[in-house]
Amino acid sequence: MSSPSALLIGHISHVKDEWHRLSPGIVLKEYNEGTREDFIQKCQKGEFDNVVAIYRSNESTSVTGPIDEALLSQLPASIKYICHNGAGYDNIDVAACTQRGISVSSTPQAVNNATADIAAFLMIGALRRISIPFLALRNGEWRGKSGLGYDPQSKVLGILGMGGIGGELAKRARAFGMKIHYHNRKPLNPSQAGDATYVSFDDLLSTSDVISLNLSLNASTRHIIGAPEFKKMRDGVIIINTARGKLIDEAALVSALESGKVFSAGLDVYEEEPTIHEGLLKSDKVVLLPHIGTATFETQAEMERLVLSNLRSAIYEHKLITQIPEQAGK
Repeated sequence: MSSPSALLIGHISHVKDEWHRLSPGIVLKEYNEGTREDFIQKCQKGEFDNVVAIYRSNESTSVTGPIDEALLSQLPASIKYICHNGAGYDNIDVAACTQRGISVSSTPQAVNNATADIAAFLMIGALRRISIPFLALRNGEWRGKSGLGYDPQSKVLGILGMGGIGGELAKRARAFGMKIHYHNRKPLNPSQAGDATYVSFDDLLSTSDVISLNLSLNASTRHIIGAPEFKKMRDGVIIINTARGKLIDEAALVSALESGKVFSAGLDVYEEEPTIHEGLLKSDKVVLLPHIGTATFETQAEMERLVLSNLRSAIYEHKLITQIPEQAGK
């Protein structure tokens, strides 16, 4: 009986030796660079026949495009697992994968600390409107037009989606003396929630001084924050987004910033990234980062290692360690 095969799409940057050590028990194949059309042609020629599991790297969307129905229809029938490197997986058609009997994993725990650190950085920066003096100083204007900001102490941080990242952000916010409100589909158990208060979605909007988006993007959460939601928020609210850009209607956010409804915002993700709404680029009220939430040596290595653990478990134990919730029934 021949050994099972695994296919790497893209690159492994930090634990490549661990990938190679999977051989000879697993036949390793790689598609590091190319185009969607070329990849499909190779599938049609049978070059990836007998592949059981795919290691899908961070940059694989730029190589093969999204994993949608069109791409799935070209994959060999032997593929049963897609091990994705990333906490978000909105570029994978989960319903189509499930229908084809393909199980999908992501890397939720591995990203928690680094992403929460960036969220805390953006939150403090937005509270102080740090972009104004930062840019002024580099332009030789000392403080420029910077004014007063706000202390985090005693402010209410509303966390929309208190999973792993949201929970880690809550820990950091407590160190700043903030009160934590959160909204999930259902309340956390007391050991997970700690002193955080579960509130309805509308109450989170109306009671929070700072709102952080830490939820997954899907059809039901796209533009979960738009013009109607901004109207329900406190005047001078601060918005933080390190999750997915399409959670926010950026045009509505720009309008809220211009009107003063939103005091400031801290963003690491964008609706049409890498393109950024011109109104955000022009606003000195916004702290902007180029989607670097997980960009640390430690986190990238941990993410890659978790993907390999999922792949190893898939092939040898026929199950995933961190299967996505939609399939795991959570």
